[in-house]
Amino acid sequence: MQGGRPVVDVVRLGLVSYQEGLRLQQVYVNRHKSGLAHALLLCEHLPVYTTGIRHKPYPASLLDQLVLLGADVHRTNRGGLITFHGPGQLVCYPVLNLSSFKKSVRWYVGQLEKTVVSICSRLGVQASTSPYTGVWVGDNKICAIGIHCGRYITSHGLALNCNTDLSWFGHIVPCGIEGKGVTSLSQELKRDVDVEEVVPHLLQAFRDHFTCQLTETS
Repeated sequence: MQGGRPVVDVVRLGLVSYQEGLRLQQVYVNRHKSGLAHALLLCEHLPVYTTGIRHKPYPASLLDQLVLLGADVHRTNRGGLITFHGPGQLVCYPVLNLSSFKKSVRWYVGQLEKTVVSICSRLGVQASTSPYTGVWVGDNKICAIGIHCGRYITSHGLALNCNTDLSWFGHIVPCGIEGKGVTSLSQELKRDVDVEEVVPHLLQAFRDHFTCQLTETS
């Protein structure tokens, strides 16, 4: 804690496979057992479709079709249904002990949504929340949110479309929501908006909404 605010290490992972992202998240989850600092892992993923927790598994035939497109497929323990991650998407995995913030998963998801709405606003995009989890521009989702929380330690997080190839989403029903589309910052602003441009806005918005200190690690 510095000045009463939790300290969160910012870790830039670059472009990594989804499996490597999971491994590194677990490394930082395990750090909490030693009382070490919170972390904010930032990355982009190689093309991958991920499925969340649900009672009925997706048919193997669907998953096989997705693999044939050239993407990996992973089942995860996050909330939410199927979505896509790939280059041009800013993926943020906060690994926090909510005991240092507020011990409420609902509050935590709400703060993630507010963080993304703020990022969009800073860039000139009017985004909002809806009854569905995530952040939206009209009926199009610009950011997916799916988290896991065990003993108040968070993992997984958010994926904000910057200049993502949105055609990947055409092969699925994103997050299982019929009749809705997807969009990106680039599509909304009619110019190329890459991940590097968005990261500083994310860091400032995260700092504001989680009332924390951010430190960059090498």
